[in-house]
Amino acid sequence: MLPVASYHAGMANLSDIVSSAFWRVNPPDADPVETREWLEAFDALIAAEGRERATFLLRKLLDHARVRRVPLPPVLNTPYKNSIELAQQPQFPGNLELEQRISSIVRWNALAMVVRANRAYPELGGHIASYASAADLFEVGFNHFFRGGPHGDLVYFQPHSAPGVYARAFLEGRLSENHLNHYRRETGGEGLSSYCHPYLMPEFWQFPTGSMGLGPINAIYAARFMRYLEHRSLLKTEGRKVWAFAGTWSTAAC
Repeated sequence: MLPVASYHAGMANLSDIVSSAFWRVNPPDADPVETREWLEAFDALIAAEGRERATFLLRKLLDHARVRRVPLPPVLNTPYKNSIELAQQPQFPGNLELEQRISSIVRWNALAMVVRANRAYPELGGHIASYASAADLFEVGFNHFFRGGPHGDLVYFQPHSAPGVYARAFLEGRLSENHLNHYRRETGGEGLSSYCHPYLMPEFWQFPTGSMGLGPINAIYAARFMRYLEHRSLLKTEGRKVWAFAGTWSTAAC
């Protein structure tokens, strides 16, 4: 029988486990009075000179700490900063109100398709939230970026977002209501495959992406191979783009 593990009393302070955990767990305050004075001084600075001045001093302190080789806490979340000045940004090329209306309709149709299919056959499943969270990315791509045709772009869709692509195709008249009524029941050629599958739907999907990680890695190699063909004058690929939509698990599987 294995002996029961016992805990050393000193391990109660998690910051003592490894040095890398220093910033994951706050170490004990060696001088609470001094800490309070620093915090009060910082509050007084904000009150007297504003937040911008406080941010400036924090940046100066971080820079000085780096020079003095003081370990810095990891900054996991950084503020978004648009590097393009507002005056340099062109007007949106489309109609925002109309595109928002289209996006809302597509979201609703995707939801209705999955819910209707599962009411009839609860084992079918479906991924409602995936497309709902990525709908704007898809819609901007469809409306302004993706180019079709034999010399068009290569688009690797995130497979769990397939309901949204079907819903948009229905709105465009490329799919019928009968197709949507057979979601995830593609036998007989009437329905829609669960994920992006050109073998089952050769006239609809470009690439299979339904296996986790398949889309992102294939998109990378497709882009590299297109450049290879262009540089060796084997195929003109200038202007063609490779688009890849990947979820967190798809990326992790790569």
